[in-house]
Amino acid sequence: MKSSLSNSLFLLPAAPRGRRMSALMAACAVTILAAAGPASAQGTPKAGAKSGPLGASEQRGGPATTQATPPNPVIPDPRRNVPASIFTSFDANQKAQAAKVSAYLSSLQTLVGNFVQVGPDGSKTKGDFYIQKPGKVRFEYEPPTPIDIIADGSSLVVRDRKLATQDVYPLSQTPLRYLLSDRIDLLKDTNVIAVSADDLYVTITIEEKQALIGTSRLMLMLGAKDGQLKQWTVTDPQGYDTTIAVYNLDTTKKLDPAMFKIDFTNYATPPG
Repeated sequence: MKSSLSNSLFLLPAAPRGRRMSALMAACAVTILAAAGPASAQGTPKAGAKSGPLGASEQRGGPATTQATPPNPVIPDPRRNVPASIFTSFDANQKAQAAKVSAYLSSLQTLVGNFVQVGPDGSKTKGDFYIQKPGKVRFEYEPPTPIDIIADGSSLVVRDRKLATQDVYPLSQTPLRYLLSDRIDLLKDTNVIAVSADDLYVTITIEEKQALIGTSRLMLMLGAKDGQLKQWTVTDPQGYDTTIAVYNLDTTKKLDPAMFKIDFTNYATPPG
């Protein structure tokens, strides 16, 4: 259970004892979280559809919104993963869309909200997240799931509250390094392999290759009209998808620095 949950947010190196630790290409995961807006319109993205670049007014974050019912994540067609070699260049409209998304992500410094996760087996879990850039994030899953994921600016831990243990990783070795930075230029700082849009979503797909993990992908979906993040899907090296939709986002809350502190006293690091 722990491995499947961590896989939802960050793609991490395998633990010394042989357990595969993954998570939503943090670049992705937090990229997504860091740019999220309330998920509303739902539908399946149409590959290749185009729309104009996001307007300046659509980039700015607004006041906190409340959504009583969690969004129903859009599950992408698994056949979408075509060879990256076909994505050799982007036209002016695609570059403009990527630039708008980059500017939106870079403008966010604090973000609080809820998420709904759909695992590869179709199971759903929910939780809360907290982001403070640069470098700090906390994901808390609702009971009975006992998992927290915390980054303090230099390290990231996947914690099991029930077992009182946690796995520790350098933040620099996770995709989160992109999403938690003060500023990001997606076309320069990540390997963008696809940019498309339709009437509902602007979709950007990022691919990352890591020696210890393999090739993974992050697909970000933002609202075509409001320019805010709705959900993201992480495809792990084995081809399994984990989709997360975000809602009830607030960019105005002041966060307690203590919530990003990693506890090395009460939560032990399991032996290798």
